[in-house]
Amino acid sequence: MLGLGTNSPNHGRIFSPRLKVMPTLTRQFTTPGGVEPDPNENLTTELWRREKDTPNEPILLYRQGNEFVPITYGEMAARVRRLAAGLIGMGLEPGSRVCLFSPTRYEFTLLDYAIWAAGCATVTIYETSSAEQVKWIVTDSGASVVICGDDERRKVLDNALSDVDMDPEVFVIEDGLDDLLARGEQVTDEQVMERAQSVTQQDLATLVYTSGTTGMPKGCELTVRNFVWTVTQAKSVLTEVLHPDAVTLMFLPLAHSFARIVQVGSVATGAKIAYSTGLDKLTEELALVRPTWLFSVPRVFEKVYNSAAQKAADEGKGRIFELAAKVAGNYARQREQGKVRAGTRLLHGIFDRLVYKKLRDALGGRVQYCISGGAGLGERLGYFFSGIGITVLEGYGLTETSAASAVNPPGRVKIGTVGQPVPGASAAIAEDGEILLKGDMVFRGYWNNPEATDDVLKEDGWFATGDVGTMDEDGYIRITGRKKEIIVTAGGKNVAPAVLEDRLRAHPLISQAMVVGDDRPYIAALITIDAEEYPRWAEREEIDLPLEQALEHPKLLEAIQEAVDEANKAVSRPESIRRFRILPTDFTIEGDELTPTLKVKRNVVASRYREEIEQLYA
Repeated sequence: MLGLGTNSPNHGRIFSPRLKVMPTLTRQFTTPGGVEPDPNENLTTELWRREKDTPNEPILLYRQGNEFVPITYGEMAARVRRLAAGLIGMGLEPGSRVCLFSPTRYEFTLLDYAIWAAGCATVTIYETSSAEQVKWIVTDSGASVVICGDDERRKVLDNALSDVDMDPEVFVIEDGLDDLLARGEQVTDEQVMERAQSVTQQDLATLVYTSGTTGMPKGCELTVRNFVWTVTQAKSVLTEVLHPDAVTLMFLPLAHSFARIVQVGSVATGAKIAYSTGLDKLTEELALVRPTWLFSVPRVFEKVYNSAAQKAADEGKGRIFELAAKVAGNYARQREQGKVRAGTRLLHGIFDRLVYKKLRDALGGRVQYCISGGAGLGERLGYFFSGIGITVLEGYGLTETSAASAVNPPGRVKIGTVGQPVPGASAAIAEDGEILLKGDMVFRGYWNNPEATDDVLKEDGWFATGDVGTMDEDGYIRITGRKKEIIVTAGGKNVAPAVLEDRLRAHPLISQAMVVGDDRPYIAALITIDAEEYPRWAEREEIDLPLEQALEHPKLLEAIQEAVDEANKAVSRPESIRRFRILPTDFTIEGDELTPTLKVKRNVVASRYREEIEQLYA
C-alpha cells in the first residue's frame, strides 16, 4: 500500500464545483492587518531555519523522572530528518497518507514534522478512538503507514483491520521506532532536504477527521497553506503569548487541530512545548514546568473553578470562596469599565493573598494567559479568571477552519465573546443567525465526500460553520448555539440548549448536562454527577451512600434543583427547565457520549437514554 499520494479523486481539488446559493448576510467584518507569508514557506521551513540560527535553543520538553528534559532545535531537526528518511526509504511518494494513532507525547511532534518533511500528509487518530472509528479512518484515508503510540493502540488497530483487505505498514513509538529508522539508512540528509523543500503550500498537510456529534467522522483536508497562513496571523496577534521565553504544557490531544496549530506556532516562534504524561499527572507537572500560558477547552477551566469551590467548602471556607469569586468578577468588570471602586480594590487585595495566589500557584505560578477554544467559556468564568490575574483569550474555530479563526487579542479582550476574526480573515452573520467565515484558514473540502463539502462551502469562499451567533460593529463574535441543536418545543419556542447547559455545569456537583425538549411540551434535562466531587459533598451532607444509590436522595435532588433554578435565571419561562433526571453514570469519551474535546454527542445520549427522556414527559 505504498505511494498512494496522488490517486485520490479529491487530490488537487480546491473547491467542489456544485456550490450552494449564498445566504443573505446581515453583518460582515474583515479584520485588517493580515500578513502574507513567504510563498516558498512550508511547514518545515522554520525548523531548518532555526536549526541553522539557534541550534542549541531548547524547543521540546519531555518528562524524565521528576524533571523535564529539553530537546534543542538542532536535535529536533536531526531526528526529524532521520525519521523522514525512513518514510522515504520505504518508498512513500509525496502525498501519501501516514496515520498517527497516539496519545500526546513529544514523538508525535517529531513524527508529524517527519511526515511533512517526506512530503506526506499526517492523518491523526484520537488515542481514545474505537476500533470501528480506527477502521474507518485508516481505510477512508487510504493510509500507507500507521504509527501507533503503544501496544494498546496496536491491539486496537489489529482488531480494526482484522476483516479488511488492507495491509499498511505498522510501527510502534514505544518500541523505539528503530525499525522505521532502519528503512532510511540508505537515504541521505540531502535527499530528505530536497524532498522537504519541494513541498508547496498547495499540498495536503493533514487529514483531521472531525470527531463530530453525529455520524462517522469526515476527513478535513487542511493544506500546507492553511497551516502556514493561520500560524502567520496568530504570531502577529499573540506576540505576548508566543515568544522565545514562553512555555506551555501540552495536555490536549495532538490529534486535534487546535493542538496542532499550537505545535506549529510554538516551533515557529521558539515558545517551548512541554508534553504532559497524562491528566492524572497534571497538577504535579504544572508545578514542574511552571508554564507561562496554557490552552484548553472550557470544561477544564470549569473543573479548575469547581474544584477550588468544592475544596473551600470541604474546609468550611465555602462562603469565603463565594465572596472571593464575586469580588474577582466585580474587579474585572470595573477594570474593564475604566475605574475600580476603592472597596472592590481593597477586598481584591485581601483575597489576592488568601485565595487568588493559591489558584495561580496551582497552575504553576507563572501563567499569564490562557487560550480557551472548542466551546463557549461564558462571561462568569471569563471575568473570574481575569479578576484573579489570568487573562483568558477566548477564541473560535473549527477543524474545517484550521482551528484558529477568531481570537480575543491581548489588551483588547471583550469577555463573553470569542474575539475578532484573525487578521486578514472575514466573518459574517447570515439572516438565520449562522456564522460564516472566510480566509486562507478555510479547508479545501472533505476527503472523498464532495456532497458534504457542498453543504458547507458557499460562494466566494465562505464557510458555513453551523454555529449561531451575533457580531458587534468591531467584529467581535458571540456564540449562542449550534444551528442543528436549536430545540423547538411543541409550542413553537426556539431554545438554545448551550445557555442552560453552560450554567448547569457551573455547579461543582454537575459534570455534564444535556437539555432536551424537541417537539415536547416543555424543556427538561439529563444531568450527570461529578464522580470526584460527589464523595466530598456526600461526606459534608452526612450521606453514607454511593452515588448510584443516592440518585433520588432528597438532598441531592435539592442541590441539583438549586443549580437548575440558577440556570433558569438566564432564560424566559418557556425556555426554562421544568424537570430533570440524574443519570447513574457520567458521559465519557470511551463510552462514545463525548467527543475528544468534551462536547456531548447528543444523538448518542438521546438514543442511549431514550427511556429516561420519555419518563421526563410521562
